[in-house]
Amino acid sequence: LLLGSGLALSGAAHAADLPAIGAAPVEYVRVCSAYGAGFFYVPGSTDTCLRVGGRVRAELSSIEPVSRNDNAVRFRARGRLNIDSRTATAYGLLRAYIRYEITQDTSGTGSSDGILNQPVVNSNLAQAFVQFGGLTAGKVVTFFTDPDLPAPHFGDLRYNDPSIVNVTTFAYTFAFAEGLSATIGVEDGLTRRAGDVGPVTAFAPGTDALVYGGQTVPDLVGNLRWKGTWGSTQLAGAVHQIRDVGVPPTLDAGGGVIPGTGRLFADTEYGWAVGFHGVVNLPVLGTGDSAWWSTAYTQGALSYIGFNNLVAGPSATAGLISVGTPDAVVNVFTNELEKAKGFSIAAGFTHYWTPTVQTNLFGSYARIEYARIASAVDPVLGNVIGFPDVDEWRLGTNTIWTPVQGLDLGLELLYIHVDPKGRVLTVGTPAAPVRLTSEDSALEGRLRIQRDF
Repeated sequence: LLLGSGLALSGAAHAADLPAIGAAPVEYVRVCSAYGAGFFYVPGSTDTCLRVGGRVRAELSSIEPVSRNDNAVRFRARGRLNIDSRTATAYGLLRAYIRYEITQDTSGTGSSDGILNQPVVNSNLAQAFVQFGGLTAGKVVTFFTDPDLPAPHFGDLRYNDPSIVNVTTFAYTFAFAEGLSATIGVEDGLTRRAGDVGPVTAFAPGTDALVYGGQTVPDLVGNLRWKGTWGSTQLAGAVHQIRDVGVPPTLDAGGGVIPGTGRLFADTEYGWAVGFHGVVNLPVLGTGDSAWWSTAYTQGALSYIGFNNLVAGPSATAGLISVGTPDAVVNVFTNELEKAKGFSIAAGFTHYWTPTVQTNLFGSYARIEYARIASAVDPVLGNVIGFPDVDEWRLGTNTIWTPVQGLDLGLELLYIHVDPKGRVLTVGTPAAPVRLTSEDSALEGRLRIQRDF
């Protein structure tokens, strides 16, 4: 026993002399408060902060059908993921941002496809950009509009909506004192084109389609912006290239050119737009209350007033008036481009009844004018052919309840009225035959549940 005890004590003393093997240090995620809530330091980095967020939206919409073949109801599901990385450097903030969206829609409201339509899934790289000091490069909200506009409407208004107008850009922002800044940059003009597509089936005598050629000059965009605790306001301008490629001649059965067909390209023109946008906080009326506006005028760049879908009229509604809205038409007598002129005015007001219940009132008015040669009256049916001048109204309201932070439940009504100058021929179906209409309107309702995180 004495010998065994001695050996045990000797072994223990020897073990005490050996170096201890410690556990690997645990690296905890640390909160980064420099850029707002939700950011954390990237493990292994001492200065890069990251925020991961997203959105899930479920929506049910309904619009008045014209015929029994029209789908009056649409379901939508949308998922969004966004990653925001920020690092402070000696040259200013270094930021990288990605926002990706996946949307599934059932039949578009009003589309005449009956029961044969299948759900459509669309994926969209909504934003992906790098900022380094004053430099911004990538896909962002266009610098033509004010990114602070609240845009609380569910359905589309007719203006340069910052929630949906994303373009690829290279731009530089100069920051001055008192919240004043100026930005100059180039943006992808391909996403701004409104050429001859849509419901046009006949051109007025003396005019031809604008067929866009390849882009050789990007859009030039600049703004002067002022932001403070009171809100923000912005004056902006843009220049857009209109480059016609011409129309090849039509060949007969023998391969010969049919006389009077085809034309050479018209000389390149440049459209332009100016805009004035802003939002004003109204705490005197209630906490969180605000008003916003967006106005713009253009010649030859209709996308800057919200006509980038090329059609005036209720969105995705086949039974109501649809009027093509190209940036310009070609005068075949002079072979020159006749640019469209237009303006839009959109505005809205938000009032909080309680900290969790808000009501929004909003609307837009837009008008497009073409050269007189762009339209004519069909001597047979009396309808306008070509591109008539057109007015469009959109008025709406919604109420949103936020029972818990990040969850919105809302109900909206939107009224749409389209008034082309002259009767328009609307092509129908056996259930809704061809008709001549001088103006038309629709009422659209939407139910939305949205979770942001």
